[in-house]
Parts: sequence; structure tokens; C-alpha cells
Amino acid sequence: MNLEDLVKTASHKENFTELRHYVDFCREFLDFISVPGAIQAEIVSRNENHYRFLQFKNAEFSISRPLNSNLLYTGKAVKKHLAQFFKIIADVRAMDTPANREVVNRAIYTIQQSIGASLDALPAGQSNTARKINGDLFERFIRLLLVRVGVECTSGVVNVPIQVDGVEAFAMSYQHDLIIKSGKLVKIIGSVKTSSKDRLDKIFIDKFLLAKLTGEEIPHVAIFLNDVQRKGKTPKEYGVNSTFLPGHFKGYTVKLNPLDGVYYFDIRPNMLAEPILKDHIRTFDHFLFAEVWSLLTRQIAVVARVEPKNEC
Repeated sequence: MNLEDLVKTASHKENFTELRHYVDFCREFLDFISVPGAIQAEIVSRNENHYRFLQFKNAEFSISRPLNSNLLYTGKAVKKHLAQFFKIIADVRAMDTPANREVVNRAIYTIQQSIGASLDALPAGQSNTARKINGDLFERFIRLLLVRVGVECTSGVVNVPIQVDGVEAFAMSYQHDLIIKSGKLVKIIGSVKTSSKDRLDKIFIDKFLLAKLTGEEIPHVAIFLNDVQRKGKTPKEYGVNSTFLPGHFKGYTVKLNPLDGVYYFDIRPNMLAEPILKDHIRTFDHFLFAEVWSLLTRQIAVVARVEPKNEC
């Protein structure tokens, strides 16, 4: 594929309905950028040197989002590790090793960023559309992955019955990115976003409201790809800024209610070091290999009608 083909494919969500579609696209993208002269330049971040930006050879010489070179698979390693990724998720609980956890985190990061970077080559006027498509495809990717490892999940609307004097009087509806079920029981609610920017408040409040309405502390988790964005006006100035709000996170955790798991693929250094943050934020492998299963065993659930989201 050339750049035009990659952008066209990534722009249509119907091209990504199975895990293999994501992996195949990733291979095409990495093959493209590895061809000498295919991209205009690779720009190194001024403040965090392991982040790189790709400048494309299109009419606008578009610049990609920051790509973490410590996570992004490139070169000869790609085929080996993407093949290993499929083997690991075929029996994830039996494949729990530090090496396999790293493969899963890096493979998912690489696959999703190949889509995001391709969409960055859309004209500037379509940037909002690109963000929406990228976010929707990330949500779908995580759900497809969880289904593959044996978790019953969907996206859609949870209709919560509200009782008055012991009788169901009405229902309240809440839309969620990730609804993990066991039959008719809703066991875990999840938010799946490429970034926490402008979204952190709602996740904490959703947990608080559901507990108040049902009397059950249903586990709520949040899954984020990363929390970095480009800063600087010219390529010579480009660096990265964090979009994570540690004060908000700590405040909600201490004064409202803690979430039952917050997971990143590209985790920020302060999340590993600062009090409260380091106790509540982990890399995604912790969820996939261990914590989703322990959350499912909790004797906490709510009976609710779930209406799956219609996806195109």
C-alpha cells in the first residue's frame, strides 16, 4: 500500500471487523514507512527523545502523532512479535510471562498507532473525523481482543432498573464503551479511550452514580492508549506534552471513589512514581492477564438489560 491507500483503508471502520484486519493493516503500514524515501522525515522529540514524529510526503506534509520508539515494533521484529501476539491471546492465562506481557502491550500499541498515524495524514480540516474514527477503532480493538481471550463483552446501553418501595418504577440508561457480562449480569463497566483528555471526570462519576442507583459497587475500569500530544509550532521545536491531569485523578480517587483499574499502554513516568497514581495505574497487561479474571470472580453484579451498540 502507498500512503493514499493506507489513509483510505483506515478511514473506513468497516475494514476493521476482526483482529486479523488490525494486524494486517499494521504490517502494511510498517512495510510502507520502512521503504527508503517513503516518508519525508522522522523528527525526534526535543524533550523526550524516544518519541518520534513522521512527516508524510502528501500535499500538506502532514505530521503524525508522537510515536514511542520504545514501544513501537519496527523492522524485522514485527512479523515475529505479531505472530507471537496471536499465540499468546489464544491461551492468555497459560501464557503469563514477563516476555509475553511485553509482547501484548507493544503489539497492541503498534497496531493502534499504525491506524492513528495513517489518519494523521488526512487533510487538516478532517482532524476531528480522524480522532473519532481512531477512537472508535481502538474501542472495537479492545473488545475484539477480550472476546478472543474468552470474556463476554460488548458496547452499548445499560438499562438500570430503579426501584421505589421495592417495586421497579422505571429504568435509567447509560451508554458505555465496554460492558463485561456473565449471562444477564453486568460484572464490569469500562471506558476505552485513546487518551484521558477531557474524559477523566465522567469515568469516576459514572461509577459513583451507578453505585448510588443500584446499591452495588460495580467495578469500573479505564483503558487508555497514551496521554501525550505534540507541542511546538515548527518541526525544529516539536516535543511532547502530557494530557493527563494528576490532580484531578488524585482528587477523584481520594474524595469520590477509586476506580477498580486504570490501564495504559504508553504509561507516563509519574504514574509509576507518584503516590496514589502508582497504586491505581498500571500497564494493560495487568488487566488482560490477571485483573479482569479476578474482577469477574467478585460476587458483585447488577441485573440490567443491555442493548448492544450498532456499529458500522
